[in-house]
Amino acid sequence: MSKSAVLTASNVVKTYGRVVALDGADLELFPGEVLAVIGDNGAGKSTLIKCLSGAEVPDNGSIEIDGSVVTFRKPQDGRDAGIETVYQTLAVAPALDIASNLYLGREIRKKGPAGSILRMLDSSGMKRKAKDHIAALGIGTIQNMSQAVETLSGGQRQAVAVARAAAFGQKVIILDEPTAALGVRESNQVLKLIESLRERGMPVILISHNMPQVFEVADRIQVMRLGKRAAVVTPKTHDMKDAVAIMTGAMKVDAKDQTLKPVR
Repeated sequence: MSKSAVLTASNVVKTYGRVVALDGADLELFPGEVLAVIGDNGAGKSTLIKCLSGAEVPDNGSIEIDGSVVTFRKPQDGRDAGIETVYQTLAVAPALDIASNLYLGREIRKKGPAGSILRMLDSSGMKRKAKDHIAALGIGTIQNMSQAVETLSGGQRQAVAVARAAAFGQKVIILDEPTAALGVRESNQVLKLIESLRERGMPVILISHNMPQVFEVADRIQVMRLGKRAAVVTPKTHDMKDAVAIMTGAMKVDAKDQTLKPVR
Protein backbone atom coordinates (compact mmCIF):
# COMPACT_ATOMS: atom_id res chain seq x y z
CA MET A 1 0.00 0.00 0.00
CA SER A 2 1.37 3.43 -0.95
CA LYS A 3 2.26 5.81 1.84
CA SER A 4 0.73 8.75 -0.05
CA ALA A 5 -2.97 9.17 0.70
CA VAL A 6 -5.40 9.62 -2.17
CA LEU A 7 -7.85 11.48 0.05
CA THR A 8 -7.16 13.25 3.33
CA ALA A 9 -9.46 15.11 5.72
CA SER A 10 -7.89 17.09 8.56
CA ASN A 11 -9.62 18.66 11.56
CA VAL A 12 -12.99 18.89 9.78
CA VAL A 13 -15.67 20.73 11.75
CA LYS A 14 -19.37 20.88 10.86
CA THR A 15 -22.12 22.32 13.03
CA TYR A 16 -25.85 22.69 12.58
CA GLY A 17 -26.82 25.47 14.95
CA ARG A 18 -25.82 24.22 18.39
CA VAL A 19 -25.44 20.63 17.19
CA VAL A 20 -21.82 19.68 16.56
CA ALA A 21 -21.83 16.93 13.94
CA LEU A 22 -18.07 16.91 13.34
CA ASP A 23 -15.64 18.12 15.97
CA GLY A 24 -12.23 17.99 14.31
CA ALA A 25 -12.60 14.78 12.30
CA ASP A 26 -9.69 13.25 10.39
CA LEU A 27 -9.46 10.59 7.68
CA GLU A 28 -6.85 9.15 5.33
CA LEU A 29 -7.64 6.89 2.38
CA PHE A 30 -4.81 5.11 0.56
CA PRO A 31 -4.68 3.69 -2.98
CA GLY A 32 -6.37 0.36 -3.54
CA GLU A 33 -7.79 -0.06 -0.04
CA VAL A 34 -11.23 -0.48 1.47
CA LEU A 35 -11.55 1.85 4.45
CA ALA A 36 -14.61 1.17 6.58
CA VAL A 37 -16.00 3.98 8.71
CA ILE A 38 -18.08 2.81 11.65
CA GLY A 39 -19.66 4.43 14.66
CA ASP A 40 -22.85 4.74 16.63
CA ASN A 41 -25.75 6.89 15.42
CA GLY A 42 -24.73 10.53 15.64
CA ALA A 43 -21.01 9.75 15.59
CA GLY A 44 -20.51 11.85 12.45
CA LYS A 45 -20.07 9.17 9.77
CA SER A 46 -22.63 10.46 7.29
CA THR A 47 -21.71 14.11 7.82
CA LEU A 48 -18.05 13.31 7.19
CA ILE A 49 -18.71 11.61 3.85
CA LYS A 50 -21.05 14.42 2.83
CA CYS A 51 -18.20 16.86 3.41
CA LEU A 52 -15.84 14.62 1.44
CA SER A 53 -18.26 14.38 -1.48
CA GLY A 54 -19.37 18.02 -1.60
CA ALA A 55 -22.89 17.48 -0.29
CA GLU A 56 -22.00 19.57 2.77
CA VAL A 57 -19.50 22.40 3.20
CA PRO A 58 -17.29 22.11 6.32
CA ASP A 59 -17.14 25.04 8.74
CA ASN A 60 -13.44 24.41 9.30
CA GLY A 61 -10.65 22.00 8.39
CA SER A 62 -9.20 20.91 5.07
CA ILE A 63 -9.69 18.21 2.45
CA GLU A 64 -6.90 17.12 0.14
CA ILE A 65 -6.81 14.94 -2.98
CA ASP A 66 -3.36 13.62 -3.88
CA GLY A 67 -1.83 16.20 -1.56
CA SER A 68 -3.63 19.22 -3.03
CA VAL A 69 -6.21 21.13 -1.01
CA VAL A 70 -9.68 21.14 -2.57
CA THR A 71 -12.84 23.07 -1.76
CA PHE A 72 -16.19 21.52 -2.57
CA ARG A 73 -19.27 23.74 -2.61
CA LYS A 74 -21.65 21.25 -4.19
CA PRO A 75 -21.76 17.52 -5.10
CA GLN A 76 -20.77 18.26 -8.68
CA ASP A 77 -17.46 19.64 -7.39
CA GLY A 78 -16.75 16.29 -5.76
CA ARG A 79 -17.68 14.39 -8.91
CA ASP A 80 -15.50 16.66 -11.02
CA ALA A 81 -12.60 15.81 -8.67
CA GLY A 82 -13.20 12.08 -9.21
CA ILE A 83 -15.21 11.24 -6.08
CA GLU A 84 -18.39 9.23 -6.67
CA THR A 85 -20.83 8.50 -3.85
CA VAL A 86 -23.56 5.86 -3.65
CA TYR A 87 -25.97 6.89 -0.91
CA GLN A 88 -28.29 4.53 0.90
CA THR A 89 -31.23 5.92 -1.10
CA LEU A 90 -29.35 4.94 -4.32
CA ALA A 91 -30.74 7.90 -6.34
CA VAL A 92 -31.67 5.76 -9.33
CA ALA A 93 -34.52 6.54 -11.71
CA PRO A 94 -36.78 3.44 -11.52
CA ALA A 95 -38.66 4.11 -14.76
CA LEU A 96 -35.48 4.42 -16.85
CA ASP A 97 -33.50 1.49 -18.17
CA ILE A 98 -30.12 0.39 -16.82
CA ALA A 99 -28.05 2.17 -19.46
CA SER A 100 -29.94 5.43 -18.96
CA ASN A 101 -29.34 5.22 -15.21
CA LEU A 102 -25.62 4.64 -15.65
CA TYR A 103 -25.35 7.71 -17.87
CA LEU A 104 -27.91 9.86 -16.04
CA GLY A 105 -26.62 13.43 -16.25
CA ARG A 106 -23.72 12.27 -18.42
CA GLU A 107 -25.63 11.23 -21.54
CA ILE A 108 -23.68 10.57 -24.72
CA ARG A 109 -25.01 12.29 -27.83
CA LYS A 110 -24.74 11.02 -31.37
CA LYS A 111 -21.87 12.21 -33.48
CA GLY A 112 -22.34 14.89 -36.10
CA PRO A 113 -25.33 17.19 -36.58
CA ALA A 114 -27.73 14.61 -35.09
CA GLY A 115 -26.07 15.09 -31.72
CA SER A 116 -24.83 18.67 -31.87
CA ILE A 117 -27.88 20.23 -33.53
CA LEU A 118 -30.76 17.82 -32.96
CA ARG A 119 -29.23 16.75 -29.62
CA MET A 120 -30.14 13.10 -30.19
CA LEU A 121 -28.78 10.59 -27.68
CA ASP A 122 -26.55 7.68 -28.66
CA SER A 123 -28.74 5.07 -26.97
CA SER A 124 -27.05 2.08 -28.56
CA GLY A 125 -23.61 3.39 -27.64
CA MET A 126 -24.63 3.95 -24.01
CA LYS A 127 -26.11 0.46 -23.80
CA ARG A 128 -22.94 -1.05 -25.22
CA LYS A 129 -20.69 0.85 -22.81
CA ALA A 130 -23.03 0.16 -19.89
CA LYS A 131 -22.76 -3.55 -20.57
CA ASP A 132 -18.97 -3.25 -20.55
CA HIS A 133 -19.05 -1.46 -17.16
CA ILE A 134 -21.37 -4.11 -15.71
CA ALA A 135 -19.19 -6.93 -17.05
CA ALA A 136 -15.99 -5.30 -15.75
CA LEU A 137 -17.35 -5.59 -12.20
CA GLY A 138 -18.28 -9.23 -12.71
CA ILE A 139 -22.02 -8.60 -12.35
CA GLY A 140 -23.51 -11.66 -14.01
CA THR A 141 -27.11 -11.21 -12.87
CA ILE A 142 -27.71 -8.23 -15.18
CA GLN A 143 -27.66 -8.86 -18.92
CA ASN A 144 -30.26 -6.67 -20.61
CA MET A 145 -29.29 -2.98 -20.53
CA SER A 146 -32.77 -2.07 -21.81
CA GLN A 147 -34.42 -3.46 -18.68
CA ALA A 148 -36.14 -0.89 -16.46
CA VAL A 149 -34.48 -0.48 -13.06
CA GLU A 150 -37.87 -0.81 -11.31
CA THR A 151 -37.97 -4.45 -12.44
CA LEU A 152 -34.65 -5.27 -10.72
CA SER A 153 -34.15 -6.72 -7.28
CA GLY A 154 -32.66 -4.66 -4.47
CA GLY A 155 -29.23 -6.18 -4.97
CA GLN A 156 -29.33 -5.57 -8.71
CA ARG A 157 -30.32 -1.93 -8.19
CA GLN A 158 -27.41 -1.53 -5.80
CA ALA A 159 -25.17 -3.12 -8.42
CA VAL A 160 -26.32 -0.56 -11.01
CA ALA A 161 -25.57 2.30 -8.60
CA VAL A 162 -22.12 0.88 -7.80
CA ALA A 163 -21.39 0.31 -11.50
CA ARG A 164 -22.28 3.95 -12.22
CA ALA A 165 -19.89 5.09 -9.47
CA ALA A 166 -17.15 2.79 -10.76
CA ALA A 167 -17.63 4.02 -14.31
CA PHE A 168 -17.05 7.67 -13.45
CA GLY A 169 -15.17 7.64 -10.15
CA GLN A 170 -11.57 8.41 -11.04
CA LYS A 171 -10.19 8.77 -7.51
CA VAL A 172 -12.54 7.50 -4.80
CA ILE A 173 -15.82 5.63 -4.42
CA ILE A 174 -17.89 6.17 -1.26
CA LEU A 175 -20.56 3.62 -0.38
CA ASP A 176 -23.09 4.59 2.30
CA GLU A 177 -24.72 1.54 3.91
CA PRO A 178 -24.78 -0.42 0.61
CA THR A 179 -26.29 -3.58 2.13
CA ALA A 180 -28.68 -2.04 4.67
CA ALA A 181 -31.89 -3.04 2.86
CA LEU A 182 -30.65 -6.27 1.29
CA GLY A 183 -30.93 -9.95 2.14
CA VAL A 184 -27.99 -12.24 2.78
CA ARG A 185 -27.54 -13.38 -0.83
CA GLU A 186 -27.77 -9.90 -2.32
CA SER A 187 -25.50 -8.50 0.41
CA ASN A 188 -22.86 -11.04 -0.56
CA GLN A 189 -23.11 -9.87 -4.18
CA VAL A 190 -22.47 -6.28 -3.11
CA LEU A 191 -19.48 -7.35 -0.99
CA LYS A 192 -18.06 -9.09 -4.06
CA LEU A 193 -18.50 -5.83 -5.98
CA ILE A 194 -16.49 -4.01 -3.31
CA GLU A 195 -13.74 -6.61 -3.56
CA SER A 196 -13.82 -6.25 -7.35
CA LEU A 197 -13.31 -2.49 -7.03
CA ARG A 198 -10.32 -3.08 -4.76
CA GLU A 199 -8.84 -5.55 -7.26
CA ARG A 200 -9.09 -2.84 -9.90
CA GLY A 201 -7.09 -0.53 -7.62
CA MET A 202 -10.01 1.76 -6.79
CA PRO A 203 -9.97 2.99 -3.16
CA VAL A 204 -13.34 2.63 -1.41
CA ILE A 205 -14.81 4.23 1.70
CA LEU A 206 -17.47 1.95 3.17
CA ILE A 207 -19.96 3.29 5.71
CA SER A 208 -21.71 0.43 7.47
CA HIS A 209 -23.38 -0.72 10.67
CA ASN A 210 -22.89 -4.37 9.70
CA MET A 211 -19.81 -5.36 11.68
CA PRO A 212 -19.33 -8.87 10.21
CA GLN A 213 -19.37 -7.42 6.69
CA VAL A 214 -16.97 -4.65 7.70
CA PHE A 215 -14.48 -7.12 9.14
CA GLU A 216 -14.86 -9.30 6.05
CA VAL A 217 -13.95 -6.74 3.39
CA ALA A 218 -12.17 -3.81 5.05
CA ASP A 219 -8.41 -3.34 5.03
CA ARG A 220 -8.64 -0.69 7.75
CA ILE A 221 -11.51 0.38 10.01
CA GLN A 222 -11.94 3.93 11.24
CA VAL A 223 -14.04 4.21 14.40
CA MET A 224 -15.94 7.46 14.83
CA ARG A 225 -17.14 8.73 18.20
CA LEU A 226 -18.65 12.10 19.12
CA GLY A 227 -17.73 13.66 15.79
CA LYS A 228 -14.09 12.62 15.89
CA ARG A 229 -11.89 9.74 14.84
CA ALA A 230 -11.56 7.60 17.94
CA ALA A 231 -9.24 5.00 16.41
CA VAL A 232 -8.12 3.22 13.26
CA VAL A 233 -7.83 -0.56 13.57
CA THR A 234 -7.50 -3.51 11.22
CA PRO A 235 -9.26 -6.90 11.17
CA LYS A 236 -5.84 -8.47 11.79
CA THR A 237 -5.14 -6.57 15.00
CA HIS A 238 -8.60 -6.16 16.55
CA ASP A 239 -11.95 -7.94 16.54
CA MET A 240 -15.58 -6.82 16.54
CA LYS A 241 -15.76 -6.66 20.34
CA ASP A 242 -12.80 -4.28 20.33
CA ALA A 243 -14.47 -2.07 17.76
CA VAL A 244 -17.70 -1.92 19.74
CA ALA A 245 -15.78 -1.07 22.93
CA ILE A 246 -14.11 1.84 21.14
CA MET A 247 -17.42 2.99 19.65
CA THR A 248 -19.10 3.09 23.04
CA GLY A 249 -16.18 4.80 24.72
CA ALA A 250 -15.41 1.92 27.06
CA MET A 251 -11.93 1.40 25.59
CA LYS A 252 -9.34 3.42 23.72
CA VAL A 253 -6.40 2.43 21.53
CA ASP A 254 -2.93 3.15 22.86
CA ALA A 255 -1.09 5.18 20.21
CA LYS A 256 2.25 3.45 20.91
CA ASP A 257 1.43 -0.24 20.66
CA GLN A 258 -2.19 -0.23 19.37
CA THR A 259 -3.41 -2.16 22.42
CA LEU A 260 -6.76 -1.45 24.02
CA LYS A 261 -6.88 0.31 27.36
CA PRO A 262 -9.89 1.09 29.55
CA VAL A 263 -11.10 4.68 29.52
CA ARG A 264 -10.86 6.17 33.01
